Amino acid sequence: MTGAAGPDRATLTARAAYASLSIALFLLALKIWAAWTTGSVAMLGSLADTALDVIASLVTLFGVRIAAMPADHEHRFGHGKAEALAALVQVGIITVSAVGIGWRAAARLIEGARTTEAETGIAVSLLAIVATLALIAYQKSVIRRTGSVAIRTDRLHYQSDLLLNLAVIGALALDQYLGFGAADPLFGIAIALWLLWGAWRASAHAVDQLMDKEWPDERRRRFVEIAARHPEGRGIHDLRTRSSGTHDFAQFHIWVRPEMSVSRAHDVMEEIEAELAREFPDVEVLIHLDPEGQVDQPGNPLAETDETKGLIP
Repeated sequence: MTGAAGPDRATLTARAAYASLSIALFLLALKIWAAWTTGSVAMLGSLADTALDVIASLVTLFGVRIAAMPADHEHRFGHGKAEALAALVQVGIITVSAVGIGWRAAARLIEGARTTEAETGIAVSLLAIVATLALIAYQKSVIRRTGSVAIRTDRLHYQSDLLLNLAVIGALALDQYLGFGAADPLFGIAIALWLLWGAWRASAHAVDQLMDKEWPDERRRRFVEIAARHPEGRGIHDLRTRSSGTHDFAQFHIWVRPEMSVSRAHDVMEEIEAELAREFPDVEVLIHLDPEGQVDQPGNPLAETDETKGLIP
């Protein structure tokens, strides 16, 4: 559950995106110099990954800024899915980076070239690790408060950068100090495979949002528990939930006594919405009123009640 709302979310995600871009530009300059100095394919792979980090960070910034825009006439549910689209663009960038690194590492393994000035590459990689750890810690705080899928994907990428930089250090040390010349390209291939695995994992959450996947069962169960406990309600059904960026949506039908007045039924729904807002802030709730005993058309999969799904004890 996220803690920041509205403008606060937009500010936090934008700051995280700017921080990511700043770190990427700083590391890009360092690694250009280190790759030129050492001739290491592992460092070259790290440089290529950082160059794509710059692009990915720009995409993230663009995505979170669009996602923060309020709903308008053409986008009545807001622009939250821009974050998922930005995350998928990042996945594509990570994949291209991994393929390029793997190709260069394989060529280097065949050529049998050696690296030089390992101390420079190791020092740059250590500095990159420190900067990346600071960024990841900040991103973790922002994700906890906003639930941003774009920042989450960006953080996954930078988490893989930690291993990448450790791999560069290991490759340079084995190559120069222990004479294991194949270490550098082999580590480069391992880095490429790790990036591909990270891209696969990062794509799942973005696709879930674009496909309007339901909330996790535990969250749905808690939502149903609160929505169904109003004393004048007679049960709920047709619960549907989805997420779009940092915005969540839920809609359901509620049964009330057939003789209840429209005015009182309206008050009941507002009381339920207020109760839900305390536990689920910033979730947009839509309630449809049904007289008790109303049964949806048989055969409609959306007519299955939450009782039959086991969401109400």
